[in-house]
Amino acid sequence: MIRFTRVRKEYPRTGVALQDVSFFVNKGEFVFLTGPSGAGKSTILKLIFADELPTAGEVKVANVSSATLQRRDVASLRRKLGIIFQDFRLLEDRNVEANVAFALEVTGAPRALIGPRVAKLLAQVGLASQGRAYPRELSGGEQQRVAIARALANDPVAIVADEPTGNLDDRATRGVFQLLRDINATGTAVMMATHDLELVKRSNCRTLELNDGTLVFDSAEQMPGADTP
Repeated sequence: MIRFTRVRKEYPRTGVALQDVSFFVNKGEFVFLTGPSGAGKSTILKLIFADELPTAGEVKVANVSSATLQRRDVASLRRKLGIIFQDFRLLEDRNVEANVAFALEVTGAPRALIGPRVAKLLAQVGLASQGRAYPRELSGGEQQRVAIARALANDPVAIVADEPTGNLDDRATRGVFQLLRDINATGTAVMMATHDLELVKRSNCRTLELNDGTLVFDSAEQMPGADTP
C-alpha cells in the first residue's frame, strides 16, 4: 500500500529532513506517525501524496513509484488518497455541501451523482443536518468532520492526516479519532501524524516514531509474529 525504501529527503535551505527511512504500511492498517516538531512527520506525508519527491530512495504508494512518477500523474495519485490537514482548509465562501461537492467536481464526477454522494458522506461524518452551514458557523470539530467527508469523496484507498486533532479540544479529538477508526474499519488505511501521545497510548494501533529525520521505533517490530513484507 505505502512503502518507503531507504528514503532520504534533503532541502536546499534547511538540509536533511529524512535519512534512510524504510517502512511498509499494509492495506487497511491504522498507523500513528509520532515524534517531536521537526522530526520529519510532515515530510513523510508530503512524500506520500507527492507534494515532495525523495532525494534518494523510493516511495511507492498504491503501486505508483516516485522513481517513475511524472508531473501529469500526480493528480491521479492524489485521487487515490484522502488528505486531511490540521487547519481544515475549507473554502470559507462555500457552505458545507459545496465544500464536499468541490472534491467531486474537480475529478469530473457526473453532476447527477454529486448530490446523493455528498448527502451520504455528510451523514457518515455526523453532519447530515449541517449541509447549508458555512465553515465559520461550525465548531473546530465539525469543520474537521467536513474535511474528512471531503477526503472520502473519491473512495480513497488511504487517508493521510497531518495533525488532524491538533486544533481541537479533548472531546472533539475523541470524536474525530473515532471517526477515523470507523473509516479504517471499512478497509481504508489511515496514517495519522500526531503529537498527542496520550491518544497514541490509549489506542492499540501501530506507531512509527521519528527523531531527527530517522525512524527510531516501529511498534510492529515489537509484536510477536508481525508481518515483514
